Amino acid sequence: MFSTSRIITILISVGLVMLSAIPHEVAHGWMASRLGDPTAKRAGRLTLNPAAHIDPFGSIILPLIMGAFGGPIFAYAKPVPYNPMNFDPKTRNRDEALVALAGPVCNFLQALAGAAVWRLAYWGFNSGLTSGALAVDPWYNVAYWVLTILSTYVYVNLMLMCFNLIPLPPLDGSKVISPLFRSERSRRAYYQVQQYAMPILIVALYLIPYALGVDPLGWILDSTAGSLFDLLMGA
Repeated sequence: MFSTSRIITILISVGLVMLSAIPHEVAHGWMASRLGDPTAKRAGRLTLNPAAHIDPFGSIILPLIMGAFGGPIFAYAKPVPYNPMNFDPKTRNRDEALVALAGPVCNFLQALAGAAVWRLAYWGFNSGLTSGALAVDPWYNVAYWVLTILSTYVYVNLMLMCFNLIPLPPLDGSKVISPLFRSERSRRAYYQVQQYAMPILIVALYLIPYALGVDPLGWILDSTAGSLFDLLMGA
């Protein structure tokens, strides 16, 4: 049986992942639109309305299952469509990279905003606790949960940013480095890896840590997202 606090933590984590992932997807579509591709706009995806982006399995069922089993919470919204053929042929490779980068950059901006609000909230609550005004229930619990949610929001966005920059199809990082492939043949071969991407991610997230006691992906994310989190939060 799960404790009440554990259930609340899982639900908050899933909610924050989706709150962070939806602007990420909208940013892809917004950048594509700015570069001349109206696909996302015509599909009604340049909106923050969750109904336009939530995938029933990837946005709700999968993260709840992962949270229940105690693993890292992985979730995804429906990818925003775009058509690179609508970009200027002279800058198509650059434009594809910009569209890919828009999502992680959006997560970084969300993390910056969340860290700023956390610092303001921490200062306010700390002043109230020092004066004794908030040193009693329910204000102490309110302060705890507000600061916990804000810090989790920052961490989730940094994790999404760094995870999506991994150069493995279909993650954003693969589109960022794809212009480095000079020939169409090498690029096509690289994208053939895409059909194996999800099994590779599952192996990296769960099977390797469980079977070998080694977590390479966790180490990478701790070294990147974790370090940025400590920097932004002043840890």
